[in-house]
Amino acid sequence: MQDEYRTVARAGVHETEVNRSRFLCALAPAATEQEAQDFIAAVRKEHPGANHNCWAYVIGADASVQKASDDGEPGGTAGVPMLQMLLRRDMRYAVAVVTRYFGGVKLGAGGLIRAYGGAVGEALDTLGTRTRRRFRLATVTVDHQRAGRLENDLRTTGREVRDVRYGEAVTMEIALPDADVDAFRAWLADVTSGTARFETGGEAYGDI
Repeated sequence: MQDEYRTVARAGVHETEVNRSRFLCALAPAATEQEAQDFIAAVRKEHPGANHNCWAYVIGADASVQKASDDGEPGGTAGVPMLQMLLRRDMRYAVAVVTRYFGGVKLGAGGLIRAYGGAVGEALDTLGTRTRRRFRLATVTVDHQRAGRLENDLRTTGREVRDVRYGEAVTMEIALPDADVDAFRAWLADVTSGTARFETGGEAYGDI
């Protein structure tokens, strides 16, 4: 399992023009292949009169799912260069759709490859990317007397507090880099005089 991956910072559209043809690149993060396909369908619906809606997506922190479509452009001139650009920029869990409105000038195979790949690259530059890191999920259970100060200490030291639940005791869900678990356990014992209970759970990705 990858320790971290990069993805699109936010959904958005960036337009470029090449020899009077308009290329609108819509980018979005996609957690699943279904999300990617839904995004492609939504863009198609938005541009029913376009000459082509070519697309590519990469799903999985290890890029296990990679798919692309030329949508009627000559084979290998649209979807593949788009996919290659996503991979070259180390994008994961990301989908790109490039909508082309033909401007009357044929670009040729080389021109199409540059235009479609370039549209994705420019869109990534404009919309930005973010890095997500794998974290170990854990719970800390502590008495009410120490809870407020502990939560404050967690947040001021940059720990990700995902949830706080109040019952007989206070349970906090946190996320830690795997490498920090042992050091955190020792720190927690020190600041709570050994009264806090600490349990590790599964894994999840979060923003760095």
